[in-house]
Amino acid sequence: MEYGSIVRAVIREYASVKPSYGEVEVETVFDEPGGHYELVYAGWLDQKRIHGSVVHIDVRGDRVWIQHDGTSTGVANDLIERGIPEGHLVLAFQHPSLRATG
Repeated sequence: MEYGSIVRAVIREYASVKPSYGEVEVETVFDEPGGHYELVYAGWLDQKRIHGSVVHIDVRGDRVWIQHDGTSTGVANDLIERGIPEGHLVLAFQHPSLRATG
């Protein structure tokens, strides 16, 4: 199973929804050789700068490392629905002592 293509599809799905606030651009950043995939918001809300990662996922071998999940529904659920086994997901944003070691 090609996890990178699943991760790209999920991130593109999130990227298709523009934030309902401010003048914010939605950017996908894909580093295929390095296995890094990210969804970034950049722009302005009134006088406040908006910039940051909404989703950051790394594919390392047969594991999908969720580095950051700023979604309301949980990107892990979307990855599982698309066929990535739950045991292949690493919730990297949790302290190592809290992670399942599947």
